[in-house]
Amino acid sequence: MTKTILSQGQAHLPQPPRAIRRPVDSTYHGNTLTDDFAWLRDPHYPKVETPEILEYLEAENTYFDAAMAPVRTLTDEIFEELKGRICEDDKGVPLKDGDWLYQWRFQKGEQYRRWYRKPVEGDEWALILDEPALARGHDYFRLGGMSVSPDGNRLVYAVDTDGSERFTLRVRDLESGELLPDCITDTMGSPVWSSDSSVLLYRLVNENWRPYCVMAHRLGQPVSDAVSLYEEADGGFFVNIEKTQSRKWIVISSGSHETSEAHILKSDDPFAGPKIIAPREAGHEYDIDHAGETFFIRSNKGAPNFRILTAPESDPRSGNWRILLEKSPDIYFRGLMAFDGWLAIEQRVNGLDQVRVMRHDGSDDHVIPFPEEACRAELGETLEPDARQIRISYESMITPGTVFDYDLETRELITRKVLVIPSGYDKSAYETERLMAPGRDGVSIPVSIVYKKGFRDKAPGPLHLYGYGAYGMGMLPSFSTTRLSLLDRGFAFAIAHIRGGDELGRPWYEGGKLFNRVNVFNDFIDVAEFLVAQGFAHSGGISASGGSAGGKLMGAIANMRPDLWRAIVAHVPFVDVLATMLDSTLPLTPIEWPEWGNPAEDPRAYDYIRSYSPYDNVKAQAYPPMMVTCGLNDPRVTYWEPAKWVAKVRFLKTDDNLVVFKTNMGAGHGGKSGRYDRLYEVAEEYSFLLMAFGLAVTDSDSEAITTHPG
Repeated sequence: MTKTILSQGQAHLPQPPRAIRRPVDSTYHGNTLTDDFAWLRDPHYPKVETPEILEYLEAENTYFDAAMAPVRTLTDEIFEELKGRICEDDKGVPLKDGDWLYQWRFQKGEQYRRWYRKPVEGDEWALILDEPALARGHDYFRLGGMSVSPDGNRLVYAVDTDGSERFTLRVRDLESGELLPDCITDTMGSPVWSSDSSVLLYRLVNENWRPYCVMAHRLGQPVSDAVSLYEEADGGFFVNIEKTQSRKWIVISSGSHETSEAHILKSDDPFAGPKIIAPREAGHEYDIDHAGETFFIRSNKGAPNFRILTAPESDPRSGNWRILLEKSPDIYFRGLMAFDGWLAIEQRVNGLDQVRVMRHDGSDDHVIPFPEEACRAELGETLEPDARQIRISYESMITPGTVFDYDLETRELITRKVLVIPSGYDKSAYETERLMAPGRDGVSIPVSIVYKKGFRDKAPGPLHLYGYGAYGMGMLPSFSTTRLSLLDRGFAFAIAHIRGGDELGRPWYEGGKLFNRVNVFNDFIDVAEFLVAQGFAHSGGISASGGSAGGKLMGAIANMRPDLWRAIVAHVPFVDVLATMLDSTLPLTPIEWPEWGNPAEDPRAYDYIRSYSPYDNVKAQAYPPMMVTCGLNDPRVTYWEPAKWVAKVRFLKTDDNLVVFKTNMGAGHGGKSGRYDRLYEVAEEYSFLLMAFGLAVTDSDSEAITTHPG
């Protein structure tokens, strides 16, 4: 058998960048930690201005371009495929809110949306927000949130133009189109209006990028006169703000990854002061909504998979909570929305999404029937509290994204939109399976896999495996237009629903956090070996990818079982776990301790994190070809984590396989912001994978593929 590799010794390539080693020692609990590449962290962060660091990152980008040059034509070809599958003049399903309908639209050739509205009884749509105009002149642009005032006269919106996720709020008069002088910086998320449209409530972020307080600004007054309504002193808690579906109450919630606390304000009197619902209690998570004279609560107190409760509006404190839906080991309650007379609940049963509907008293309780059992089904955006049709988002591994409206009275599921794929898509040409892989400790791990019909007849074949496994964020069997470029080239694509996510309920999440973290890596490896045993792929014939915490997964499996992987792609990888969790000055560290542990205070946590932290466990061994990406302005996974990791892998690895590292110099955690720019980055990733499998047609003036016995 021959094994195709990407060789960093290719004739067309310069030597890869070699970061200088400058050992820095730190000691915790009697253990010394040596970091040869600590200098890659700019001392001026969040500004990155040290010439030596910038030169190194630019050198890596130059090397990336050189390594990808032989498949530039292939990348362009795939990009055109990807672009051909998006509706370039796409538009959303209109949303009704009182007297108005709202809609977003793309125009052909543009990276960003425009937002429109029209009277329900009128015909003429009016432009209310022009993202392409706002993005002009910026390498990066992101709309962080927008909201029309209750009287319909003003629009507040938040923008980020460098990827730092520090948003600036502006207010536009929708009658005149003029910007008001109100301008508020260092905010996060969507602002909230008071009922009379005169006051804006918003969150501020501190120097460590933690949303820590809620401010109230009266339009027309100096921003410096804004009033603080709530401030969170605990550095491990983030603050959030939103209106209930009824719009009667504003909810200020503060929480960590395992504890939450909610306060309420009347939206018609926001300066009256917040009232607490239930004081924080370690391990108790809850969230609330409101309709009529009742608060609806989703709480995990004594209920690992949560339960649904009610409380009277007159006194919603926890002593007055009453059970509406009891806890269940089989039903995982994920979220709820309360409408006048109705309650809609997102739940998961045996890892499968459901949307459940009932009246406030529990009658007419039923689950909405969807076309497929294995799907991604979620409550969409329904603006009106008295809506009789609620919006639902739906898709599966082979079913394109679909927008449904569900009529609460007639129980009719109405199709409003199915994702248009202009270049064509034949669902019948693809197959999907839901499998259960045996884990080494006796658990069964769900696996979703999709491939083009005929793959099984020729298998084993090229297989790509994706995973995440953290924060209780389940990776669901969703559709992807980009993925088709791999499937049509003979790949199978699988999602490993490993522990650390919440696919099988809250205990599944708990089984992959803190001192159970290694289960995440073992599960992913066990899924890969199961797929080999089932004949989908050869050992060593699987590529893998993940981002952020999923990038940490990529780093761990590269260290643990490098022989399994044909190639690894790690996007914004959280690979320097130990050093980051030791540094309380970093943006996310205190709030992350419940997820990973606090190694500065707990010797056991220190030893455990050090045992798996990808950066600390790089060793002298062969590694598969790897593509690594990051964003210079990323506040979530700082750029130096992947930079240090790549430098250390290059220094210690014993093979000649290619490792490439790309830094988006003007972006953050999500990479490039424009829809076409994002697609081109996917095309680069797929070209890299095709090179690794020996399936790439290279440009004639360079040879990108070498082989050796394997």
